[in-house]
Amino acid sequence: MSDDRPAALLSINNFHYRRAGSDALFMDHDRLFAMRGWSTAVFSMQHADNEPSAWERYFVEELELARSYSVSNRLRLAGKVLYSTEARRKLGQLLNDFAPDVAHVHSVYHHISPAILPLLQARGVPIVLTAHDYKLACPAYKMFDGKAVCEECKGGNVMALIRKRCLHDSQSISSLVAIESTLHRLLGLYRRYVQKIVCPSQFMRRKLIEWGWPAEQLVHIRNFFDADLWSPQFRAGDYFLYFGRLAPEKGVPTLLHAAASAGVRLKIAGSGTARPQLVQLAEKLSLDVEFFPHLSVERLAALIAGARATVLPSEWYENSSLAILESGACGKPVIAADIGGNPESVRPEENGWLFPSGDVQALTDRLIAVAAMPDAQLQAMGERAHQLVCTEHSRDRYFDAISALYRSLPLALPQQRRVCGGTKVSVGDIS
Repeated sequence: MSDDRPAALLSINNFHYRRAGSDALFMDHDRLFAMRGWSTAVFSMQHADNEPSAWERYFVEELELARSYSVSNRLRLAGKVLYSTEARRKLGQLLNDFAPDVAHVHSVYHHISPAILPLLQARGVPIVLTAHDYKLACPAYKMFDGKAVCEECKGGNVMALIRKRCLHDSQSISSLVAIESTLHRLLGLYRRYVQKIVCPSQFMRRKLIEWGWPAEQLVHIRNFFDADLWSPQFRAGDYFLYFGRLAPEKGVPTLLHAAASAGVRLKIAGSGTARPQLVQLAEKLSLDVEFFPHLSVERLAALIAGARATVLPSEWYENSSLAILESGACGKPVIAADIGGNPESVRPEENGWLFPSGDVQALTDRLIAVAAMPDAQLQAMGERAHQLVCTEHSRDRYFDAISALYRSLPLALPQQRRVCGGTKVSVGDIS
């Protein structure tokens, strides 16, 4: 910057703890820019699992769609889902104490709500949003109806969302989200107020264009991953591993059937609504499998390091799978379904293999082949997987790309703004 003062970044996300991959990237993004000398602040929702933050006094009241509330509270919280005046009010208070040069929005739907976006523009703050999922197109954010990939809501008709009970298998919640999506679309809250949308995969960018988003608003930038924090173990183990959410779209039943047919050892780590059914299916198949709960980063890294290969049997449009990056950071190749953004991250015979999504026989054949593969060959693939993560998803590469994007943003208001501590910074000076 011309005056040698730090630029200011405000990062916004529903959760301030590592609940899922999008939340992890939100926190890592904030820390990366703070490490590079930026002045940073965060805006989020109150939650018992939150990591401590100097900004938590501004966080909005906790809201969880699947929780049981009284009738009066359900009506009050439904209003917040549609348009949170509390979020606008509390963000306004934060902006009185910290005036950012750019706001980077991650996941805000259902909780914080996009009601904050017009306020940011009114305060002269350009907005970037990372599309971690398909919420900008699909009201249920997965393009998955509980059984298969679904794009019935393309064009704005959200009745399929209600008919299929896509959210928590609940007609009331699905109806609320249908109203939410229709209202936000009519108000143009994302299209009018967000300058640029970051798509972590080319697949995501193409899919949003198919659903009517302007190509010039969409920018492809890969997620970054700090592989230095993980210790690779290239020696081939004797079991296959799935780790992640236990939900219908993840395709774990396909993996269980394939592992039973292949006669291989399997370990599964994660939590989710599908866990009881998966345990029951594994018992029915007399499968050699061990289930683990959601693990700490350290325990998960050790489990990955001991595997022969990890498996990602997705049956929905994965965007940019964190599991592929974590596997590579630990020095393990990945067997992944060829759906969504997976083919952009898995190079066959280099850092892993692809198989047709949902194809039990194809996955069975691949498990048998990898089980019989020489350990030295698997070790070499693990080393390449680690190298790809370190180069293509590095902190430096991500920081340079995002910084360049911030510099390209047009001014929402051509004026100087006060940042925390009284420093005067122009939006156009971001570097």
